[in-house]
Amino acid sequence: MSTQSSSTSARTSFSTLPDERARAHPDAPCVADDDVQLDNAAFLQRVQRAAAVLADRGVGPGDVVAIVLPNRAELVVSLFATWRLGAAATPVNPVLTRTEMQFQIDDAASKVVVGTVELQLDGEVLDVGALNAEGSEPGPDPADVAATDLALLIYTSGTTGKPKGVMLDHANLLSMCESARDALHISSDDHSLLILPLFHANGIVAGTMTPLLAGGQVTIAAKFSPKTFFSLVSAARPTYFSAVPAIYAMLSALPENADVDTSSLRLVVCGAAPMPAELIQRVEERFGVVLVEGYGLSEGTCASTINPVDGVRKPGTVGPAMPGQEVAILGEDSTHLPQGERGEVILRGPNIMRGYLNRPEETARTLVDGWLHTGDVGYLDEDGYLVLVDRIKDMIIRGGENIYPKEIESTLYTHDGVLEAAVIGRADDVLGEVVVAYVALRPEADATVEDLHALCLEHLAKYKQPVLIELMDELPKNPVGKIDKPTLRKHSSNSEATTA
Repeated sequence: MSTQSSSTSARTSFSTLPDERARAHPDAPCVADDDVQLDNAAFLQRVQRAAAVLADRGVGPGDVVAIVLPNRAELVVSLFATWRLGAAATPVNPVLTRTEMQFQIDDAASKVVVGTVELQLDGEVLDVGALNAEGSEPGPDPADVAATDLALLIYTSGTTGKPKGVMLDHANLLSMCESARDALHISSDDHSLLILPLFHANGIVAGTMTPLLAGGQVTIAAKFSPKTFFSLVSAARPTYFSAVPAIYAMLSALPENADVDTSSLRLVVCGAAPMPAELIQRVEERFGVVLVEGYGLSEGTCASTINPVDGVRKPGTVGPAMPGQEVAILGEDSTHLPQGERGEVILRGPNIMRGYLNRPEETARTLVDGWLHTGDVGYLDEDGYLVLVDRIKDMIIRGGENIYPKEIESTLYTHDGVLEAAVIGRADDVLGEVVVAYVALRPEADATVEDLHALCLEHLAKYKQPVLIELMDELPKNPVGKIDKPTLRKHSSNSEATTA
């Protein structure tokens, strides 16, 4: 059983988008950050100058430009300058170690690195300030870029071994942006507030490229702080933003007397990790916003399902397939399962990656007969909405019984005092694995470990009970904002925790 929709386009690449925006509406706002506000004409000028500098460094069609920058307007300028030359970009997380950065830069065979003078890396590092040198020539006209030309190399987080370069061509990016535009009704009236990192597909595609393609604008926040976030919303007046569950959890934990103005927001989006239904309800009621939860992978360019903005939203699901995409559930015998039956979530559509860079065997395992195998367990309900059960690799096998951590986490989230919860499996000599839970409480919450154990006893079968519930001030996060379960597993294996 599967769900699908459709979307089409005549555009082949993003290489000429700055020119088109500047011709149509030169004075309309385009990209802003804490330091600059660029209208369409100024943005095009910045892109032209940057393209000229990159071309002087030998960058041309088929090359790769690594970009090591925090969230700022110059990162977006660098992306479009790279595409203008027919090259591809690989954004690098600026908080990685030198070794981690160097691996990505070398693996992508980067021609040049755009960054800052502080970077100590092998190869040529072009300081970002040089991209806007006064008096720079406007540079070459946009290259003739094909839809199948490589546009982005997004590196996965690498929780199981070295990170892999996800190859996304211009057709992937265009189809994804159009799918998001149609699903969220993004238009020239929309203003995206970008708080997610620009080294990740969500920040680049959903937060930046989609509104720019639709004729809208983007304001880039250098960093996220729950204490100052709504001041930024009040000042910038965005119509939407996209965030991860951890950010919504922090916002919902703000004091009740916090000054909050959300009147400009048409909707807010959640992705990257499943969001508890209780948290969705709390955010919508507290801030008076429409929150739509979606699901996707970097391998699918960004997102593949989302709850409809103007239709039935089902908390606890991640919605039906987005326009132009198809979602199905695969059984162990490689057959597609009917609605209601659990299996591996697989995805298909023009947004699916070309493959992993220099990893043909892993590509062959992940892309099978045109379908992307996600490694996630889920099912489609009676309306074709996808319900995620858990990651296949996160499944806990206790004495032969399969346990999905998400089910236990969802139970813990029903307690009003729980801000965040994560469940992992810990090795056990007798049972193979046992359940361990880590919980961060809301400010001023007085919940105890005993209260949480009692909650689990009330709602979960005996074999699903955590042997340990540990309270933490804050759960560890990876750079994208997801709860970092590998770190929790290390903590569990290193601790001398006793069972409950």
